[in-house]
Amino acid sequence: MHPVHTLKLVRLTEKANKLSSELGQYTFEVATAATKHAIAEAVETTFKVTVRRVNTMNCAGKNKRGRAGRPGMTSEFKKAIVTLKAGDKIELV
Repeated sequence: MHPVHTLKLVRLTEKANKLSSELGQYTFEVATAATKHAIAEAVETTFKVTVRRVNTMNCAGKNKRGRAGRPGMTSEFKKAIVTLKAGDKIELV
């Protein structure tokens, strides 16, 4: 899988910012078919860093009510937390 198709976006939340500043871990939303090896390769080639570990989780969609009480669902997505080698950083801003 090509790195452009593997990584969708960087998740910038309070928890993700704390992980990146303290532990060198960065959170990405990735393609649902992406494997840990593909995610590590995509991060290494895109940001020129060394990946030590990749943890993934599938986040299920939730039932919601739309306008006029119509039932619907939020999107499902896959999230990856990537741990980098000590000293490596990704400049996001």
